[in-house]
Amino acid sequence: MGHFRLETAHISSPLNAAFAISRGARTSAETVRVTLTGEGHAGRGEAVPYGRYGETVDSVLAEIEAARGEIEAGISLAALQALMKPGAARCAVDCALWDLEAKKTGQPVWQLAGLPEPKPVETAVTISLDAPEAMAAAAKAAPGTLLKLKLGGAGDLDRIRAVHGARPDARLIADANEGLTEGDFAGLLKAATRLGVVLIEQPFPAGKDAALMRRPGAIAICADESAHTSADIQKLARNYDAVNVKLDKAGGFTEALAMVRAARTAGMSVMVGCMVAGSLSMAPAALLAQLADAADLDGPLWLAHDIEDGLTYTDGMVTPPGRGLWG
Repeated sequence: MGHFRLETAHISSPLNAAFAISRGARTSAETVRVTLTGEGHAGRGEAVPYGRYGETVDSVLAEIEAARGEIEAGISLAALQALMKPGAARCAVDCALWDLEAKKTGQPVWQLAGLPEPKPVETAVTISLDAPEAMAAAAKAAPGTLLKLKLGGAGDLDRIRAVHGARPDARLIADANEGLTEGDFAGLLKAATRLGVVLIEQPFPAGKDAALMRRPGAIAICADESAHTSADIQKLARNYDAVNVKLDKAGGFTEALAMVRAARTAGMSVMVGCMVAGSLSMAPAALLAQLADAADLDGPLWLAHDIEDGLTYTDGMVTPPGRGLWG
């Protein structure tokens, strides 16, 4: 294996509107981009530092810098998994390695990974946490018929009712981002089926998943903040019906693919999700979504300006990435 040249960059992308969840709001997407050059070809990867787990742009850049010697020596995908821990730093490098291999071999990533030939997939479109009337207005303007509602505790049923009233045609994913209590959850779950809700995501804080063993009702419950890597799947399967696989947390395309396969083996449904970021971050997930039951890949729709050759979104569908973007 030849040597690589490693370049890193912090990319700050303004959003077209504030994006709010139960833990706070943001007005820009902050990502770390990696470019690996070797044998006349360049591969790119991008990831979002996840503040929920103590990551920052500086910490992710420092983690990559600490591994520079091994990476530039021509590291393999397998060796990278052992060298770096799961998270945004490894994700950016891992995705750049996949892209570089595709460029060098002339084979697209989906073939290298043994995935089906990619087709457009339906993506959820996120409705940011806000007052019920504001969320209803956003839902009315949103494309597609799969909407993800960010919830925040008090007033959540009013939010769901308002969105359902504005978009009775839509299937709703209720995403609490760990923001519910057991009392909140019981009332929400009881009403959810008649309000268009088809999935509830991470109602309780990570580590309090055992409370889900006592849940009534038939709506599927999906793990997000409780899910990191394939090693978590067997434990999650005791309390959750589905898992949201995010490359930034898993540490890249390699481990995210392992998570999807482990979830299938455990009998869990799979959502492939994203952080708020542009099309270069989203591209690997759009390929992985070919194996999923649902996708939440609307991150680029929040950006004021996306990367050149970005993904195309039409009526709630996202196209696979072109070779000029990734893979």
